[in-house]
Amino acid sequence: MKEEVNKKQIVVFGGCFNPPLNSHFSLAEQMVNEYNQIEKILFVPVNSKYQKVDLISNEHRYQMLQLVCDKNEKFEVSRIEIDSQRALYTIETLTELQKTNTEYEICFTMGSDNLKELETWHKAEEIVRDFKIYVFERDRDNIAEMIHASQFLKSNQQAFIKVENKIKTNLSSTFARERIREGKSIKYLAPDEIVSYIKENNLYKEEGEI
Repeated sequence: MKEEVNKKQIVVFGGCFNPPLNSHFSLAEQMVNEYNQIEKILFVPVNSKYQKVDLISNEHRYQMLQLVCDKNEKFEVSRIEIDSQRALYTIETLTELQKTNTEYEICFTMGSDNLKELETWHKAEEIVRDFKIYVFERDRDNIAEMIHASQFLKSNQQAFIKVENKIKTNLSSTFARERIREGKSIKYLAPDEIVSYIKENNLYKEEGEI
C-alpha cells in the first residue's frame, strides 16, 4: 500500500449515521490530524430509500450531523445522497463529488469489514481505479493479510491507505438505538447536541420508526 499525494483531499465518510456517534467524529478528527493532505471530511448520510431496518428520516440524520459539523471547520455534511430520487451507488456519489470539487482529490473511507466485500460492490473496479480509499482495521482484521489473500484487493492495492487506528471501539448506532428504546442514557456515546436533538424530537422510541 503506498500513498501518492497530488493535491488536497476531501475524504467522503459515508454511512447511515442513525444516530451519529462520538466514535464517528473521533475517527474523522483522527484522520484530519494525521494526514496533512486531508482538507475536509465530508459526511454523506445514505438515502432513506436504502433498505435498512430502523433507518429514520433523511432530514433528522442530516440535522444531527450538521449540529456537530457546524462547530468544526474541517467537517461538512453533504445532501448528495439524501436529495437523490433513488439510492445512489458509491461510484456515482464519488464521481459526482469529484466533478463538483475539481480543485480537490476526492477519496473514500471504509472499515476493513467493508473492504472484505468491496469486490462485490457496483463497479468496484472503477472505484479502486479512480479513488484512493482510507481503511480502518476493525476488530481483529489485518488489512495487509486481507489484501494478500484477495486477488482483487492485491491487484489494486495502490488504492488503499491503511489508517493507523488509535481509536478502537465496537460501539454501534444499533447499540445506541437499543439503549434509547430501553429508556437508558446515551450520554458520552453521542455529542450532547445530538443527545438533545434525539430527546427533543422523540426519536428511536419505536421499532422501524421513520
